[in-house]
Amino acid sequence: MRIAVDAMGGDHAPAAPVRGVLDALAADPALTVALVGQPQAVEPLLQGLPPPVRARVRPVPASEVIGPEEAPAAAFTHKRDSSLAVGLALCKQGESEAFVSAGNTGALMAGSLLTWGRIAGVARPAMPVVLPTVDARGCVLLDIGANMDADARNLYDYGVMGSLYAQLVRGVPQPRVGLLNVGTERRKGTGVMREAYALLERSGLNFTGNVEGRDLFRGDCHVVVTDGFVGNIVLKAIEGVGQGVSQVMGYELRHSGLLTLLGAALAARTLRGLRKRMDYAEYGGVPLLGVNGVCVKCHGSSDARAMKNGVLAAARVVGSGVIPSIAGALAEGAAVPGAAGREAAPASARSRSATRPTPAVPEGGGADA
Repeated sequence: MRIAVDAMGGDHAPAAPVRGVLDALAADPALTVALVGQPQAVEPLLQGLPPPVRARVRPVPASEVIGPEEAPAAAFTHKRDSSLAVGLALCKQGESEAFVSAGNTGALMAGSLLTWGRIAGVARPAMPVVLPTVDARGCVLLDIGANMDADARNLYDYGVMGSLYAQLVRGVPQPRVGLLNVGTERRKGTGVMREAYALLERSGLNFTGNVEGRDLFRGDCHVVVTDGFVGNIVLKAIEGVGQGVSQVMGYELRHSGLLTLLGAALAARTLRGLRKRMDYAEYGGVPLLGVNGVCVKCHGSSDARAMKNGVLAAARVVGSGVIPSIAGALAEGAAVPGAAGREAAPASARSRSATRPTPAVPEGGGADA
């Protein structure tokens, strides 16, 4: 499998992407990687590799870098020889099957839309994240920032894409889909939320109704749908709570007695397991769903382990066939495979995606995930 990786994207580039690529190659002997970046920065990191490993890494020169603070669409348009633009072009040309980057999220979204286009029937792409749950299957929350707003049809599309992602990539046979809302009653929320509820209820999805924020980690739903504005706030609030709890726990342990320290030592293995499940680096990256290709976004602060897992995640997404499945499900408003006993989306809802004008690529869109 051929993966292109942005060697210049992220806070720790190029060292972290290059090291992550080498670790991914060791983990998956079927991988080959095109490492895209400035030769003077990348080539020294590849010196001394064993010939069999070096043969599986192809440096691809790109003279420019898109920084994290640059305006996404403008930067992509003006920096045509950036590592991000060159990597996306490799996929369009058929030289790679997926692109992985920890760089500017908005530029990655704008670039993938401008280079690859959308899947037919998808007006707005979405970015998912997997939240840990009690049953260990995880909860796919989307959108977490690819687009700041969404109408009812967009939310329906997110439900279809999220369900297929959970089914084909996460291995959940018949994912339960929920709509994030301020209450569980069907009439709760804004007009958009009520309309989205009606579309999801009449779809071929295994829709369970509205869910509240406190239910995200329970495992009652495998997919939870929301717009990118709310999703990004939820994600960052979760990250903040995790960091805060860790700091408070450390303080309490340092200022507690011997018995507490002994108890913490006994529970250390369990605590390490919990920390691992909450660590974004374990998931590596998330795909941008709705674009016509496999584009995996890693966290901007990704280290080598996160980049390795991002490359492996891209390989899983390619192997799962989720992108063609999304195209098949949304092109004609078809029901999701494996979900029985419900109607497909109504024809009126399907026709809206065909007649809605294509929105412009957002200049400031795409929150840092």
